[in-house]
Amino acid sequence: IQNSRVILRTEFADNLPCVAADRVQLQQVILNLLRNALDAMSAVDDRPRDLLISTAGEEDESVRLSVKDVGVGFDPHAMNKLFEAFYSTKNAGMGVGLAVSRSIIDSHHGRLWAVLNDGPGATFSFSVPSVRRQLS
Repeated sequence: IQNSRVILRTEFADNLPCVAADRVQLQQVILNLLRNALDAMSAVDDRPRDLLISTAGEEDESVRLSVKDVGVGFDPHAMNKLFEAFYSTKNAGMGVGLAVSRSIIDSHHGRLWAVLNDGPGATFSFSVPSVRRQLS
């Protein structure tokens, strides 16, 4: 991140419930989202390269993590394809990162989605059920 001239900010919620999840798999999802955000901002020279990682509790007692960048965003018409295997908007992309991430989150009974920001860039988020939600 330092070599990318990115300003990293974090907004982590306090007192989030625990989740029962495979730590390595969730780390892979987070790494994929961060890598995509950095790639999306690599050509940005007209504004600060802000990257925000945030967490929050959801009303359904799941836990959400979001990665918000100020990069190039994505074509809103391609929203349905973003998480398909072998679909990529990058010249050197293989199109497997988001597909694998979706599969991992699905296996945790969670959700992975993307939205375009009001300003430049996009926000990719996932949520996974908390232990409390799984027990109820």
